[in-house]
Amino acid sequence: MSDQAPILLWFRKDLRLDDNGALTAAVESGAPVICVYVREPQTENVGPLGGAQAWWLHHSLAALDTALQEAGNRLILRSGQAVETLSKLAQDTGARAVYLNRLYERDEIDPDILEALHNTGIEVKRFKGQLLHDPKTMRTGSGGTYRVYTPFWRALEKEGEPREPVDAPASVPSPKRWPASETLNDWDLLPTRPNWAKEFEPLWQPGEAGAHQRLKTFIRRAISTYKKDRDLPGLEDATSMLSPHLAFGEISPARIWHATRGLQATEDLIHFRKELVWREFSYHLLVEFPRLGEANWNDRFDAFPWRFDAAQFQAWTKGMTGYPIVDAGMRQLWRHGYMHNRVRMITASFLIKDLMIDWRRGEAWFRDTLLDADPASNAANWQWVAGSGADASPFFRVFNPILQGEKFDGNGDYVRRFVPELAKLPNKYIHKPFDAPADVLQKAGVTLGKTYSRPIVDHGIARDRALAAYAHVTGRSAQADPRD
Repeated sequence: MSDQAPILLWFRKDLRLDDNGALTAAVESGAPVICVYVREPQTENVGPLGGAQAWWLHHSLAALDTALQEAGNRLILRSGQAVETLSKLAQDTGARAVYLNRLYERDEIDPDILEALHNTGIEVKRFKGQLLHDPKTMRTGSGGTYRVYTPFWRALEKEGEPREPVDAPASVPSPKRWPASETLNDWDLLPTRPNWAKEFEPLWQPGEAGAHQRLKTFIRRAISTYKKDRDLPGLEDATSMLSPHLAFGEISPARIWHATRGLQATEDLIHFRKELVWREFSYHLLVEFPRLGEANWNDRFDAFPWRFDAAQFQAWTKGMTGYPIVDAGMRQLWRHGYMHNRVRMITASFLIKDLMIDWRRGEAWFRDTLLDADPASNAANWQWVAGSGADASPFFRVFNPILQGEKFDGNGDYVRRFVPELAKLPNKYIHKPFDAPADVLQKAGVTLGKTYSRPIVDHGIARDRALAAYAHVTGRSAQADPRD
């Protein structure tokens, strides 16, 4: 063992050994490494964003500890304010440096923490790795922020291939003496009574190993048909399902990009990479506008006349709106901690435009229930649907939940899976049971208002109401696209 003072390696949303800049630098220093995760008081963008992510965090930290033990180290768990906790740990262990990876969503709070640590005599080194690019240096030709995605994508293309990822170290030097650690079970991150996460485990494998296995499976099975199949929620394993792993930093975007380098440059591959870069674009926006999750990017929408009906909002959260594709999505969210991306847009459009409920309420619900909740992507996507964000879908694009269901779930496979009370309806009525004749409903065992909800709003009337509100705010009339 080295006689050097140990380095504190502060894990946050980078719960991996592979392509971890701070870990690599700590190991290369030759000093012993004390790996620590600090459970800070819950504030914005610190720790898990909601209840679903608390479940994931428990299993991800357990997986990280296992990986560290295999490398000859272990994970120390502490609770408290970051400065006090890390300073006390440094004092107890003789550590003179803290290494960490940058989190751009914490740019408002990290500088104060790092300066306070520095003022106590602790050397602080911060590394990159959360993104493919640096949002603070990525600028337009005029030196401004990219506000439209396509030019942003082209700018990244011009920069050439992202950096090569760095393999995980074979071993991580341990200290002569281990500091005390709290236990995961004491943190009570898992739900018990009731265990609403009971369907998570068969579907997900939190941790770095699970992330790499998910990536391999996606490349082998689905990337060759990604552009077409990604919009079909009834197809299982048609998307990468990597978003929760990215949200916790169990795999780096550089590693994902690198894994696709040997593939033929098809439209499917390019489309997948563009989705990865959309995440980058979301962080680009968040750095420019840190209040992305709580304030309209386009302040014209500050005057929008939102309304709130508690009963309708509850019906939306529970998947009881009377529109099958919306209800299937909301039930998938609750059962799996995840929702298909196409259906996320449909359910968000329904809340914002059919129910006229402020997008921030939807963003907050997704933040609490999504395993992949991300402070940049979640906020940017909600603002995209609302029309209030950068490069947003125009507000007058109002998704018709019936047409969307028929277009992307034509056989009703997705609806039948998550709204089983409609399973026996023929395809013709699976997305509009309220139009089915009485004998068809009876044969399928469906009683509207009892076994399945009646529509809580008339989509046509709700669409016209939303467009009128938009016209009032902007002074411009608009018509919905009938193709939506």
